[in-house]
Parts: sequence; C-alpha cells; structure tokens
Amino acid sequence: MIQLIDLNKFFEDKHVLQNINANFYPGVANLVIGASGGGKSVLVKTMVGLETPTSGQVLFEEQDYHNLEYDKQQALRREIGMLFQGTALFDSLTVEQNVEFPLLMFSEMSKEERMERVNLCLSKVNLHNANQKVPSEISGGMKKRVGIARAIALPIKYLFCDEPNSGLDPLTSRVIDNLLHDITKEFGITTIINSHDMKTVKDIGEHIVFVHQGQKWWEGSKEDLAEAQKSNPELHAFVMASY
Repeated sequence: MIQLIDLNKFFEDKHVLQNINANFYPGVANLVIGASGGGKSVLVKTMVGLETPTSGQVLFEEQDYHNLEYDKQQALRREIGMLFQGTALFDSLTVEQNVEFPLLMFSEMSKEERMERVNLCLSKVNLHNANQKVPSEISGGMKKRVGIARAIALPIKYLFCDEPNSGLDPLTSRVIDNLLHDITKEFGITTIINSHDMKTVKDIGEHIVFVHQGQKWWEGSKEDLAEAQKSNPELHAFVMASY
C-alpha cells in the first residue's frame, strides 16, 4: 500500500500539488485521473521519486520514501517498475536486451537466468519471436508491451504507468489495459495508472483518485463514481468531457 500524507509541491511560486492525502492499494488498478495540467503527472513523478515533495510524505508500506537512507531507498527502487508514456526503449538495443537491461543493472543473475526471466516476461505480454527485433521494427502497441515486460523484469511490488494508452488506437489500448489488469492480479502489484481515458476507468479501474487544479477532489471506487458526480461538478465535467 502507498499512502500520501499532506503532500505539497512547489515549482518556485507555483503551488502544483496542494495538501494531497490519498491511498493506493495492492492487487488493484489504482487510477489517477484529471485534465492535462491539473497536477496528476507531477503527483505520480513525486510518488516514484522523480520529483521531491516540498512537504508531506510518500509512504511505501509505512516507509517514507523521500526520507529513507540511501541504501534503503535504492532497495525500494528495485521494487518499483515504471512504464513511461513514450516507452523510453533503447533504440539501439533489441527487444530482448531492453527487457534484460534492469536485470543487468540491479540483479546478480547469470546470463541463463536472465534469459529465462526475459522470456517469461515477454510471454506475459504475449510477445513471441520478437526477441531480436529493434524498436524501429515493431508497432507502437508492441513497444508498450515491451515496456511492460521491462517494467516487470525485476520482482516488483509497485508499477507506475504514465498515460499507457497515449498514441494508441482503441483496440490496442484495450489490449494494454487488459495486460496491466492481468499482471496486477497475477503478481498482487500496487499498480498506479496516470490516465485521462475514461474507457480505461470503466474497464479496469478499481480505485480512483481525481486530481483537479493541484488538489485531490475525489477518491473512491469505480462503483461510487456515478453517484459522486452528482455532488462534484468538476468530476462530472471531466467524466462527461472524456467520452
């Protein structure tokens, strides 16, 4: 479980995140939703350690990530997988080498063990016979799947996904959603997805955090979302504009 406690982030005099308190649960798809520029990307970057909060806490199983000693912080980072919006694959490396990269960096596996893990992860995202291809030889949807495989190469507990459906057609988007859902359930991962795609919310969202103008305006289950819109006009406007 990840908890945010009174989280604030300033960029000079701009108050980007304002006193945010929220929970993110293991084994479910936790979605951070909101309009572009509303603060959700900064929120996720602060949670994953790419930004430092001005004040407040990001607790991973009650450990304050940003106040951990270096060794403990590095150990926690090895439990975090990240799927970037643009996939961030290495263009000069093959699919196999891209997925192997975190294992080379952060594990002591033998070459044989690494290849076994690489092939397992590629099979989890339904990528077969693509090991020796380079990113320029595969589609956008396949690149996203390689990115997911790389994110789960290490035995992670937490998976962060930044706009995983960005630039994809509707059918491929649903494939990516289903993969993220299945991996979350199979491994019991705390998955946090930054998205403005209400189809993703409808299909796989279980716990929702709505961020508006740097504040958390609503948090709850997908089942409670329709009722919440009645008393939250900002949430209602966002949901209706997304269809």
